[in-house]
Amino acid sequence: MKNTKHLPGLGLIAILAILIVNNPYTTVYLDELVNGSHPVNSSQDALYEQITHAAEKYDAAPQDAKIDRVWKAMPGYNGVKVDIKASYKKMKGGVFDARKLVFKQIPPKAHLEDLPPAPIYRAHPDKPMVSFMINVAWGNEYLPKMLTTLKKNNVQATFFLEGRWVKENPDLAKMISADGHEIGNHSYSHPKMETLGDAKTREELLKTNEIIEATTGEKPVWFGPPSGGFRDHTILIANELDMKTVMWTVDTIDWQKPSPETIIDRVMTKVSPGSMILMHPTDSTAKALDQLINQIRDKNLRIGTVTKLMDEEHIIKIDQQIDK
Repeated sequence: MKNTKHLPGLGLIAILAILIVNNPYTTVYLDELVNGSHPVNSSQDALYEQITHAAEKYDAAPQDAKIDRVWKAMPGYNGVKVDIKASYKKMKGGVFDARKLVFKQIPPKAHLEDLPPAPIYRAHPDKPMVSFMINVAWGNEYLPKMLTTLKKNNVQATFFLEGRWVKENPDLAKMISADGHEIGNHSYSHPKMETLGDAKTREELLKTNEIIEATTGEKPVWFGPPSGGFRDHTILIANELDMKTVMWTVDTIDWQKPSPETIIDRVMTKVSPGSMILMHPTDSTAKALDQLINQIRDKNLRIGTVTKLMDEEHIIKIDQQIDK
């Protein structure tokens, strides 16, 4: 016959084991161990704390698109949040490395397309990017050099083409598009848009879109008015044709044929995050472009198309010097 004197003690141990296994805190702990999200020793504890500390530096709330009193329509900007568990898992077994932080982009509630039609003079001032807006209705002889410089520096710009110019220079228009640049609408015959009636305005924009699309395969989504002229109905008609009207933040005034140094000075004394830089194919601009690109990048600013500049993607600058 078996000795049952110690059975009550064994039963108590079994009950305790069941309670421990079914304890929700134990379940969470085991799950974190399996998924690599819970520090298991002092060095990993320190790593987890470093990531949490870094999150305080990088986390940012999203910002809605709005109609600004000065800059009119302005796009929103995504917020960002460090995914602490995913970052920890990525760095597990190593040392803290800010380049391995995992981020989540948080979109704003109001977007550019939600705003009433209005001109756009700049992108979001927190976005470390600028855009070259190159208006083309003349200056054919300088375009190849500008395209070569842009390609060498891996820069995509937005070229606003006059419809009449595209009709007369289809090969140059195709060359611009083939290099990966964005094509915008610059009217058909370069009129004073502020003086045109609705029917003529619509004709200028439609005719230009048709010739650009037939020549390059691109359908413009941005309209750059000649000389910056427009009236309220200009903006409304462009919007009806699925185009937003863009102006500029910084003007090179290169049509006055200044020196390359003057162009560089005009831009670099005014450029800031979100700037749109207006230029044309001129001798001075062609000569200034390479140095201009380098100096803008030296200010930790990227250069992209108007579409890229206006999107809400949060550009994250990684700082390796985060205090531990």
